[in-house]
Amino acid sequence: MSGTSEGPGPAGVAVSRRARPSVTERHGTGLTSAELCDYRAAFNTAQLAMAVIDHEGVVVSANDALAVLLGTERAELHRQHAADLIDLASDARTWHAYREVLHGSRSRFRCTRRLKHPDGRALWAEVSVTPVAEGGSVLLAVTDISDRRQLQARLRHLQMHDPVTRLPNRTLFFERLSSALESSAYAQGSTGRIGLCYLDLDGFKAVNDTLGHRVGDRLLAEVAARLAACAEGSRCGRSGGHLVARLGGDEFAILVEDSTGTEQLADLAGSVLAALQEPFDLSGQRLSVSASIGVVERAVAGTSATGLMQAADTTLYWAKEDGKARWTLFDPERNAHRMTRQALSSTLRPAVERGEFELQYQPLVGLADGVTRGVEALVRWNHPQFGTLTPNRFVAIAEEDGSIVQLGQWVLRTACRQARQWQLDHPDVPPLFVSVNVAVRQVWDSDLVADVAEILAETGLPPYLLQLELTESAVMGSAGRPLQALQALSDMGVHIAIDDFGTGYSNLAYLSRLPVSVLKLDGTFVRGFQDEAHANPADETIVEALVDLAHRLGLTVTAECVETSGQASRLRSIGCDTGQGWLYSRAVPPERIAEMLGAGPQAIHAATSH
Repeated sequence: MSGTSEGPGPAGVAVSRRARPSVTERHGTGLTSAELCDYRAAFNTAQLAMAVIDHEGVVVSANDALAVLLGTERAELHRQHAADLIDLASDARTWHAYREVLHGSRSRFRCTRRLKHPDGRALWAEVSVTPVAEGGSVLLAVTDISDRRQLQARLRHLQMHDPVTRLPNRTLFFERLSSALESSAYAQGSTGRIGLCYLDLDGFKAVNDTLGHRVGDRLLAEVAARLAACAEGSRCGRSGGHLVARLGGDEFAILVEDSTGTEQLADLAGSVLAALQEPFDLSGQRLSVSASIGVVERAVAGTSATGLMQAADTTLYWAKEDGKARWTLFDPERNAHRMTRQALSSTLRPAVERGEFELQYQPLVGLADGVTRGVEALVRWNHPQFGTLTPNRFVAIAEEDGSIVQLGQWVLRTACRQARQWQLDHPDVPPLFVSVNVAVRQVWDSDLVADVAEILAETGLPPYLLQLELTESAVMGSAGRPLQALQALSDMGVHIAIDDFGTGYSNLAYLSRLPVSVLKLDGTFVRGFQDEAHANPADETIVEALVDLAHRLGLTVTAECVETSGQASRLRSIGCDTGQGWLYSRAVPPERIAEMLGAGPQAIHAATSH
């Protein structure tokens, strides 16, 4: 017959030649039988774990390597679902991508899975699923990457932990903090709150400098162990973890996830302080250290990692500022004051140029006749954000950053120009002198004598109508340049007054060697006269002695904070020269002072009571 031939087979049986295909005959796959045998052999003996699966994900065939990897027999894999064998259905994204490959709508898919071996150990596998070009099946390949993952884990541990203390380092801390802030607000059973104890050791640098860095490192390791013990003891069985980390140097942090409130953080901070106060024995070196701790506890919602750390850093600074060896809880009001102070500091210099300051004037009234003799210039800052600010809100800041020089020059020039204007506008009444406060830094950081001379010449104000006030502590400690400047100003004809006299050292003997012409008694003495029926005899005796001493030295005396007629009467009987306070007037704009010029006591009251 055409296309067939017969020949003797084994035992004389005739066998059709079609039953033994030629080695060169092609199959539907385009491969010869020999090639197919070779591929099957390669598949079965390959070290790479593989399986051929159909479009439903059912294993058609698997090799020995896959059976070994999964801890089973090769025959057991047949007809099983691959997704069950290698955990491809545990999350929706992986399952969807896998199904796309099976159905031919995706060319390839790769993922990493964590599998559990029957002997109990865990292994990491890299899984790839690829369609076979011909035949419609899909090839599943599984690679054991457990060793690689372990190496990566070891490297990550080294990267994320401090070599001295073995604690998590700054990088891991912020990674954990960010994760906690992202998840805690939404996790079921979470308190939705987070806490942080941020601390550093007081005086640690001295340990390194005197005992060496080796002892310092050992101390840090011991501190880390005690912190870890405190954190573990504070968990109270809650699921939320406490992460203890070394952020650098002698700075540590304890992150409390799912905190229950400030009381929990306060207890933790207290236990840390107590633990660190116990002496450390380091190879014969017995050391005692203390720590300062900033404590922050708040809701996760609306909190950022940056904001939390800024609050913790600020609170740690407060703990240091308050005396060290203590913990301090974050105070929003105190922080608002600090933020306001920073805002004022950053805008103070430009504010002078923008004209945000103004001067108001408070009368200095003769106690004997009630006539206004002079005024004290008091600066106000019309801040665009915080409203009208009195000097106690910004003068100290200006002294710290040096802007007091620029501000002081503006105040001096403005006050002298105004005093000269009053003199020109009211030539028929005795001119008012103007008293201006001066900071010691104005003497050191600028040529105050030259500034005063220039301003007096520019405004035309006679020197005797200018009085400069310095605090008692500044004047009493004057030596060298400040004392020379005061002497030069006095020689020029400018009056020098000691402000708030009686609050400092009150070195009375020093008064005879200073170019001072006026003492301004601090208001605390005058307040002692508040109860007119039961005045404080000690305050009255002190004021009487000070007034008598001042007069003997040729000085005049001004009493501050005069609020009642009874106080004014006692001060007048004692011999005090002038008074200043709300009895006469608050600080008022310059046009109100013009109304008082030349008026008697009753007119002054009328001008200032509305």
